[in-house]
Amino acid sequence: MTPDSESPAPHYHGHRQRLRERLLQSGTDSLQDYELLEVLLFAAIPRRDVKPLAKQLLSEFKSLWSLVNAPPERLLQFGLSENAAATLRVTAAIALRAQKKAIVGGALLNNWQRIVDYCRMAMAHEPIEQFRLLFLDRKNHLLAEEVQQRGTIDHTPVYPREIVKRALEIGAGALVLAHNHPSGDPTPSKDDIAMTRAIIEACRPLGIAVHDHIIIGRDAVASFKTLGLL
Repeated sequence: MTPDSESPAPHYHGHRQRLRERLLQSGTDSLQDYELLEVLLFAAIPRRDVKPLAKQLLSEFKSLWSLVNAPPERLLQFGLSENAAATLRVTAAIALRAQKKAIVGGALLNNWQRIVDYCRMAMAHEPIEQFRLLFLDRKNHLLAEEVQQRGTIDHTPVYPREIVKRALEIGAGALVLAHNHPSGDPTPSKDDIAMTRAIIEACRPLGIAVHDHIIIGRDAVASFKTLGLL
């Protein structure tokens, strides 16, 4: 086959190059959400125009963060390969770990919004309840953050003695509790209130403070401290 008879490059090749150049020269703020998603999909889907797919995915999932946290099986329903689905999921993991790194060692109570933002990133899109513990030292610096329990869509078993035991192992002087409501409504339930009081009572004899219990909904957050429940 002679050069003159070779098929022309697909139209999207030039589009990809232009988008990359705009990203590198003008920064991420110069790209719309679907264009950022296109760039992310370029490597995972090398032989396809991904612009229509990017728009379709954002139309379905409403936001980039909801998309990259979507269950893999849902992503596969849109014709994405396992490689493409993994690319989206690992993007969420990198962002979450970077956010966690930013708060470890910092004076947590001096920047409360940062910890609320982290908990929302970590938990707002979880399909089942999970209960997280944030362990602080006596100066309210974050020592560690762990998922203590995972439950069902509307219940997480929590064991106060296990929480105290773990706090002592880490050497924590204070705790922040956090869990999510997959229903989307962060309003504390009677069980949430009773469980929080049980944890406080288990921690008190050992001088471990409970600074707050944060409940994460899909679009809102409830704080026991703000609500006067602590």
